[in-house]
Amino acid sequence: MNPILKRTITGLAVGAAVIVLILSAPCAAVAPIVTLLALLAIMEFSLLLHKKTVRWTIPAVAALLLGSAVIAYGLWTLAEIAYRHGNVMLLYIVAIVKFSDVGGFAVGMSTAKLMRGGNHKMCPSISPGKSWEGMLGSIAFSCIVSCAFMPATHFAVGKALLFGVVAAVVGTAGDLVESKFKRWVGVKDSSALKITNGMGGILDMLDSLIFAPAVLLFLV
Repeated sequence: MNPILKRTITGLAVGAAVIVLILSAPCAAVAPIVTLLALLAIMEFSLLLHKKTVRWTIPAVAALLLGSAVIAYGLWTLAEIAYRHGNVMLLYIVAIVKFSDVGGFAVGMSTAKLMRGGNHKMCPSISPGKSWEGMLGSIAFSCIVSCAFMPATHFAVGKALLFGVVAAVVGTAGDLVESKFKRWVGVKDSSALKITNGMGGILDMLDSLIFAPAVLLFLV
């Protein structure tokens, strides 16, 4: 199967499962689920770090502790959102962040093919696929989804657009940080656990959700 088609089908299936899970699960069930995701992400992070460092020296252990703390805190914010504001707000936050990923990928791939000489790369040394055109796509998709949620969030148009822009920008920042880490350890994707289906690794799936939810919770 074509890798892009495989990734798209898997992404749609995971997205549908996430929507059903968030809307049907009681708030009390969100924390254990987020904890499991955080543990898987930290495990994958430690395996990739060990691949680079080989020996657990003091700097390597410090990097492991710092990275694990950032991942745990960032993902635990999702449970905090559900606890404070309910599952619909959690779905909203996840949706605007992940649809910014979809918009960046779709617009970035399209402009790379349509524009003479390709699109304008954002950080080619860190993430060759990231482009400024893709960034605009991320913002557009995130803002559209944010506005679609207005009947549920009761946000004014200005606030909905603000959340869309912030989700896209901070989500992309998380993606770039994870990409930098992957370049450092020398891997194309983070699939150290081999439990995903053509979508990279756990960190690849969650990278945009490590920083964005905490910023968005502050805005809420």
